[in-house]
Amino acid sequence: MKHHDEVATGQRFEFGENWRRFLSVLDDRRIEVAEASLRKMLGVETLSGMKFLDIGSGSGLFSLAARRLGAKVHSFDYDPSSVACTAELRRRYFPDDPAWTVEEGSVLDKAYLGSLGDFDVVYSWGVLHHTGAMWQALENAVLSVSDGGKLFISIYNNQGGWSRRWHWIKRTYNRLPRWLQPVYAFAMISLRECFSLAAHAAGGRAGMYFSNIYRYAETSQRGMSYWHDQLDWIGGYPFEVAKPEEIFDFFSCRGFDLKRLKTCAGGLGCNEFVFVRHPSLKE
Repeated sequence: MKHHDEVATGQRFEFGENWRRFLSVLDDRRIEVAEASLRKMLGVETLSGMKFLDIGSGSGLFSLAARRLGAKVHSFDYDPSSVACTAELRRRYFPDDPAWTVEEGSVLDKAYLGSLGDFDVVYSWGVLHHTGAMWQALENAVLSVSDGGKLFISIYNNQGGWSRRWHWIKRTYNRLPRWLQPVYAFAMISLRECFSLAAHAAGGRAGMYFSNIYRYAETSQRGMSYWHDQLDWIGGYPFEVAKPEEIFDFFSCRGFDLKRLKTCAGGLGCNEFVFVRHPSLKE
């Protein structure tokens, strides 16, 4: 089944349309925050001389950040609108650049991944759990990591019952008629925000609530937009989760060493992992 059909039948959120709206608020400050995020998590100051694969490039922001840091970048996404967003950023900032390729492709297509060759950095933030086959996507991502290369991924944290509720919320959004989806999203976001504001106010931290929204590009440490991320939370489907130890075990037995871990402290959000492929164990 193709992307358009999955969206039409309520099996997939239109991530690319959300990213297209995000590009209207993208500015230099957000780009600089994204660059800082890559440098910090990868433990480098530059990506010069490195090959960078962005699996599920979305808005294209982190492909852009990697290219600005000096990497040769290959970006791909399953969503045609996301591909268009990434191509738009390439047009804006690196027109006709032979060191940045943008394509439509799927991480579930093993033959496609195999055709790309090896990369020094394989990056896939908040993507593989939206494929509908997360563990296969994780397996396929391994194919592209070079000897001694880094794999930087983030995966939704498994919260047990809360994760099952989020699955229901997201599935419901995507199964609604298109005209009703914004109403549903507004209601769910409003309810969530009311609870968050009340909790902050009860602790005498109402100012922090508003500050976090205003400074979300920095507080998210990724240059993101609060409201676009909120819609992603409500609609982002398919939706799978994993415990940190499950991800660690999965890659450990495939010849990867964990170099950096950033968890969401058992709560709502993604756990971030940076693995390094042990050269002596790559088949």
